Amino acid sequence: MRATITSALLLGFVLAIMALAVSPPALAKASEAEQQAQAKALQAAQLAEIDKATAPEVPLIRSAQAAEEMISNQSNAEGLSPLWTAVREGQTGRTTSKSPFADSFINQYDFMLIEQRPGWLSKALTFSLFGMIVVFAVFVLVNGASKLEKGFSGVEVRRWSNVDIWVHWLMAIPCILLILTGLALLAGRWVFADWLGPQGLATLAAMAKPIHDYMALPFALFGVIAMLRWMKHNIPAGYDLKWFTVVGGYLNFGPFKGQHPDAGFSNAGEKLWYWSFTLFGLAIIVSGMFLLFPEALSTSRTDALWALLIHASAAIVITGFTVVHIFMATVLSEGGMVNMVTGYCDENWAKQHHNVWYDEIKADGSIEYKTS
Repeated sequence: MRATITSALLLGFVLAIMALAVSPPALAKASEAEQQAQAKALQAAQLAEIDKATAPEVPLIRSAQAAEEMISNQSNAEGLSPLWTAVREGQTGRTTSKSPFADSFINQYDFMLIEQRPGWLSKALTFSLFGMIVVFAVFVLVNGASKLEKGFSGVEVRRWSNVDIWVHWLMAIPCILLILTGLALLAGRWVFADWLGPQGLATLAAMAKPIHDYMALPFALFGVIAMLRWMKHNIPAGYDLKWFTVVGGYLNFGPFKGQHPDAGFSNAGEKLWYWSFTLFGLAIIVSGMFLLFPEALSTSRTDALWALLIHASAAIVITGFTVVHIFMATVLSEGGMVNMVTGYCDENWAKQHHNVWYDEIKADGSIEYKTS
């Protein structure tokens, strides 16, 4: 009996010693595993909450970056992203990359710049194109075209040189292609996603991107040439203000009907178009160069975002004016379109719409008539 009790006591003592020897590491290990599991659960919950809050309003990249920033702000004691925290604190490394921004391991930029593209920029560009088309289509249906009061005379007067015609079309055709491809690239998801689907949208973007890049070069070249060549025709004059008060004489109703305000080679509306094109066109060209040649111009990611903001904002203005210009030349002004095709305008058209210019070339003898 005593032997049995003694054996039991010895066995209990041995087991107690073994428990004391083994339990601390095991408990520590279990505790560490539990902490890691809790940290991962916390990280997953944070990501889920951020995705839920931001997904309906901003791009996926915004949600991911917000999640990483929130995680990086957590205390290092929690074991969340120590590498991310170290890099944000300025630790550097080595790389074989020759890029001027190879040392920028993390993109540091204002989230607000990213949100402009899928936000108001895409919507404003869409309305600038389609909205202006609808407005002027309705206006033409209600008002009708501006007719020549005395009809066509059959006598044609030289208005544009052959060089001017080439410059115009080598600028205008790329401009139209840039507007259309720019719309696809900037606002494609907002305008075409429901019609084309993800695959169709990707195909559209793949087609639009090279066209946009290559058309930028002739637009920039001939756009600047046009600005320089036509500046002399677009100096503001005292009679330009009256042109605006009667809407150029293009309205066919009320007290505006039959009004033909004075105008030189360019009327006040054309001058407004010219200076808008010059100002915002240069903004498009300069910002576009930073986007098209980032390595040559050492464009940082933040600079690229600012360039995109300037580029798209200027494109919104140019797009609206382009729609107005096309409507005025092709539909609203009878006899206007032929000017930039043959270089000649009807003499009655010149007298009605550009009387100051016509009187000047008539007086100084520089008028040139078309001969058969």
